[in-house]
Amino acid sequence: MRVLLVEDEPDLGAAIHRVLSREKYVVDWVQDGSEAWAYLENPNVHYTLAILDWMLPGVSGVELCRQIRTQNNPLPILLLTARDRMEDKVAGLDAGADDYLVKPFGMAELLARMRALQRRSPELHPQQLQVGNLTLDYSMYAVCLQDSNGRRSSIPLTAKEFQTLEYFMKHPSQVVTSQQIMNQLWEVGAEPTSNAVAAQIRLLRRKLSEAGCDGPIETIHGIGYRFNVPHASK
Repeated sequence: MRVLLVEDEPDLGAAIHRVLSREKYVVDWVQDGSEAWAYLENPNVHYTLAILDWMLPGVSGVELCRQIRTQNNPLPILLLTARDRMEDKVAGLDAGADDYLVKPFGMAELLARMRALQRRSPELHPQQLQVGNLTLDYSMYAVCLQDSNGRRSSIPLTAKEFQTLEYFMKHPSQVVTSQQIMNQLWEVGAEPTSNAVAAQIRLLRRKLSEAGCDGPIETIHGIGYRFNVPHASK
């Protein structure tokens, strides 16, 4: 899940970024409304949630909400603000925000509101994602493998392994390039090594193979990779 965080308070932005990264979100953090709009217009990146501060340099969070909705973009939006008057809340929601969080707030409440948006919005992932005999469990950040006898075993994953497998499971049987994977799973401005995608896939394949799930990620030489729907072996 990729999040656009637009917050110009350095300490708060860093704290939110740290917490969301620990929760295995891919987070692009910007501190200017105009820069945020440029991120949203990037055709190579798909965001599943935006967290916008109300008061921002350039373009305000409320104006960003309006611009997003003018484009008929259903992106779920959580608005952060120190304004707690009823008329301010109404203005933020009428501008297109899906939820409203008043500063100061605890990180546990932020995560709870994100989960609530997740349950309400088709743009966000469910609690589990199942493809074949693999189930991605968002509550445990692990993949569960079911064998032919119905027994399930859990395979713990690192954050990037989890994100990589999630991307493949959301694009079953499709050929995807390394660049597509990198665009979606690394933050804008990150400078991963040229073999970063291949290295993550190698580690992921090893964990799946050790658990008895061989070969779901196929290398398409000269193009990229394809995730073949795995089935329990007999």
